[in-house]
Amino acid sequence: MTTYGIDIATGSAVQIDFGDVIQSVDHLIYPPANLPYVAPGFIDLQVNGFFGVDYCSPTTPHDEIARSIQVIHATGVTRFFPTVITGTPEDMLGAIRNLAHAKANLAEGPAMEAIHVEGPHISPEDGARGAHPRHCVRPPDINEYRRWQEASDGNIRMVTLAPEWPDAPRYIETLVRDGVVVAIGHTRAAGEQIKTAVRAGATMSTHLGNGADSMLPRHPNYIWDQMAEDRLMASFIVDGIHIPKSFLTVALRAKGVERSVLVTDAVMPTGCSPGRYKLGEVDVELHSDDRVTVAGDTRLAGSSLRMDRGVGNLMRVAKLSLIEAVTMATRNPARAGRIGGRLRALSPGERGDIVVFRHDPAQNTIAVEQTYVGGKLVFTRK
Repeated sequence: MTTYGIDIATGSAVQIDFGDVIQSVDHLIYPPANLPYVAPGFIDLQVNGFFGVDYCSPTTPHDEIARSIQVIHATGVTRFFPTVITGTPEDMLGAIRNLAHAKANLAEGPAMEAIHVEGPHISPEDGARGAHPRHCVRPPDINEYRRWQEASDGNIRMVTLAPEWPDAPRYIETLVRDGVVVAIGHTRAAGEQIKTAVRAGATMSTHLGNGADSMLPRHPNYIWDQMAEDRLMASFIVDGIHIPKSFLTVALRAKGVERSVLVTDAVMPTGCSPGRYKLGEVDVELHSDDRVTVAGDTRLAGSSLRMDRGVGNLMRVAKLSLIEAVTMATRNPARAGRIGGRLRALSPGERGDIVVFRHDPAQNTIAVEQTYVGGKLVFTRK
């Protein structure tokens, strides 16, 4: 395959020849006018569902998963972590097994880079627990983790947990030895518990500023402690709903763009009409203002954010440059999620995951024109 565009990292007009991997990136001496931008494909480390499809259900049909991935590609995402939230042991194991089978058998399967398990080892307390069902919260269990890995054919790559559980440090050490990314989230941990988790190998904060109590002590508190910990990268849901502009601005200053990751935390109703849907066993409602809440409640339950819109939101809300916003959707999640072949931007030898898009500087929005996964065209705007 060959594509042309303005390299987002260098600002140069380039011709890219690629298949499974990028073969060459050549600068154009006489570039055509009005070239689009070209960047590594977007990566989303937290997708619970999309376009009416729930990844947390053990019975979701594979053809529905395939349909949802096709729509995800239209947002510029080339690789993502389908995410399974807190549920019963049987339902979580079934959902993990179902996703692994879909990854292995669907033509769209390669986009499912690995699986993120968010819970069930989180805080059982209201606020920090978020929309996760209380009765399914349980302590870290290495044997349960082993069952997840067996059911997933070794595809568990990220686990989010609360580090205040007594056995959390040993659990974290075990997962990290297996090459799993351990993230802190849905927690009420004290500062020393967060430090202990980081010493054990935790490297990420999941949707920092969310999955948290509505009222916290001025200081210390678990949000400040995570922002101050330079060894933790942090993901953010930048939908204009989950976190306000002031918090996002301060958090990005604390972490630095280089340690910040854009995620959608998208759930089943993303891309659908307002109404009631499912997130695992939890009934959720998509409202006309794009909020997703627990049905009949005000608690947020994931988001309806698309990655392309998240990139635009970073520019408009956080005043990031285009390259900074795209970096939070490409190289940073590749580092955070330990995704090989995606760390050196558009360079020979890297994966042939490419997104071609237009940027409207007046509105600070982007419009995806083409998406390639491993050298295959998976979306083109008609």
